Amino acid sequence: MTEATTHPVTLPLTRVHPFDPPEDLALWREEDPIRPLAYPDGHQGWLVTGYAAARAILADPRFSTRIDLLHTPIAQRDAQFRSTVRRPGFFLRMDPPDHTRYRRLLTGQFTVRRMKQLEPRIEEITRDHLDAMERAGGPIDLVRAFALPIPSLVICELLGVPYDDREKFQRDSSVLLSLDSTLEQVEAAMQDLLDYLGDLVRHKRAEPEDDLVSGLAADTDLTDEELTGITTLLLIAGHETTANMLGLGTYALLRNPAQLAAVRDDPEVVEHAVEELLRYLTVVHIGPVRAALEDVEIDGRLIRAGETVTISVAAANRDPERFSEPDQLDVARPASGHLTFGHGIHQCLGQQLARTEMRIAYPALLRRFPGLRLAVPAEEVPMRTDMVVYGVHRLPVTW
Repeated sequence: MTEATTHPVTLPLTRVHPFDPPEDLALWREEDPIRPLAYPDGHQGWLVTGYAAARAILADPRFSTRIDLLHTPIAQRDAQFRSTVRRPGFFLRMDPPDHTRYRRLLTGQFTVRRMKQLEPRIEEITRDHLDAMERAGGPIDLVRAFALPIPSLVICELLGVPYDDREKFQRDSSVLLSLDSTLEQVEAAMQDLLDYLGDLVRHKRAEPEDDLVSGLAADTDLTDEELTGITTLLLIAGHETTANMLGLGTYALLRNPAQLAAVRDDPEVVEHAVEELLRYLTVVHIGPVRAALEDVEIDGRLIRAGETVTISVAAANRDPERFSEPDQLDVARPASGHLTFGHGIHQCLGQQLARTEMRIAYPALLRRFPGLRLAVPAEEVPMRTDMVVYGVHRLPVTW
């Protein structure tokens, strides 16, 4: 068992290549997969870049997700961190037994079987947006025309949120996930979203429909505040992450024509391709973050009680100890085991929904528009390095 001997580093965000994590992360992973990390508030904790250590920590109940125990590795992120302290229903930042209670209520809504039932509707939504793209003609911003609306409409229908209100919740979500938002902006956006969804929850109690929020309102003992918090988490997570995977994944395929052709032409490749794009791109590029509840030894390092650990999933998903030639995009590789959806009890609840949407959307887009290409030079595509969820702000394409 060893303690820190190397000088603390700060978490890098600058990328040389749009699809690769910051270069320092790979260098540090090779030197030491767990190393001291200096946090902006003066706390000294740890950065984890190795796959085995990351997976072990994510599965270990001795590490907490409670917001009041954590330090953020990004100074600009502190506002977003503090805005969710102890909000009812925000189970993402809870440990058992509170987390277990909320999670158990939702697990049955996101099973593989349930997602299979949703496939025809997701296919219909995808076709509708492709038809609209074809009518409009190129060039077009693929994010606004395809990548963002498809998961937004799916999660709205699943939850029972009116899709006509998408500009409101997409705007608030963007503020909450921006690293440039001030505390005042974050709090205003969060309150706006909570007020809107709180009204929706009360409406669903009075006039229930066939949707997830109505079902939870009728069949559980959740308070309005708890159900509003749950709905807020599901709405944001349900459209932001998948939207950015669809946009960034398409960009990566356009830059790799042979890989694009495989996804377009070989149905047997699509499932592997989705997992590989999830691994290779890792849109959750900051964190997750955990706090040690007691002294824990991981990979020969002693992490003391109270110390915060930041896990670089992007670096872990490129660990050559786990994935061969990890810096190569290979859509035919069986890339199962990646940590993009997390691991352990906090593993992403909506991962099967995200997979279903991507398995349908990528090949449908590429087959409808076999001549799809960038409408601007690659270096002009604006990347989301200023956001909690990585991706592209816009993806101008034509065909």
